[in-house]
Amino acid sequence: MQFRQKALDKLDAPEELDIPVRFARPQGRLALAVAAVVLAAATFWAVTGTVSSKLTAPGILTRVQGSYVLQSPFAGQVTEVYAKEGDEVASGARLLSVRTATAVEAVRAVAAGRVTALTAKIGSVVATGADLATLEHADTPNDPLVAVLYAQGGSASSIVAGAAVDLTVQTVPTQAYGVLRGRVLAVGRVPETRQQITSFLGDEQLGEQFSAKGQPVAVVVQLNRSSHTRSGYTWSSTSGPPYTVDSRTLISGAVHLAAQHPIDWVKP
Repeated sequence: MQFRQKALDKLDAPEELDIPVRFARPQGRLALAVAAVVLAAATFWAVTGTVSSKLTAPGILTRVQGSYVLQSPFAGQVTEVYAKEGDEVASGARLLSVRTATAVEAVRAVAAGRVTALTAKIGSVVATGADLATLEHADTPNDPLVAVLYAQGGSASSIVAGAAVDLTVQTVPTQAYGVLRGRVLAVGRVPETRQQITSFLGDEQLGEQFSAKGQPVAVVVQLNRSSHTRSGYTWSSTSGPPYTVDSRTLISGAVHLAAQHPIDWVKP
């Protein structure tokens, strides 16, 4: 009966006109105004502002044509070695002599380049197809270096040709000389296998290293040239290191991705 009586009382005065109306306090209106201003500013920034990001990937300095492994066409014993690591050789240049069962045969360079590794030594016994040396393709000693980065497949899709790249060189102290500057020259269309990386770099260990997290996409970076630095390339510091940088040097590259409007992140 108690609840029924309350219902009857409400019917007698349904609008409760005798109760004063409460308005928002000044402090509440101020908080509401501040929230509205902040929301408007955030919306304006989301539409008109931009956010830049970078993608980091490991890589190496090399020549644009990569390297190749010279294999022995004969079985026998190495009797002479005519080149040493660092030598520039012409196509067809004699690199080693191998004594076979019938004669002493010359092993020659398949293409012009620089000798980066010599596996065979005088006295070594080699089989047909054995690795003798690694040579880096180079038509002339002045062929420019490029950087090849190996980015994971999913992230590489956001990299575009022409994007700026900052390269941290393993042999150059960053705090003293800064980073090497470059721009993306080309982005591989498909991920590369360990065997493909090994074939291009002429080094099985590097092939394993760059494919350790899966099949990466090769990103070729053209280094910015400069006539005012000892290395011949542009650095973030004024003059860069007081020495040249060599190919086969490991690097880490930070690719500058295209700036985006924050509102793009929430678009379907």
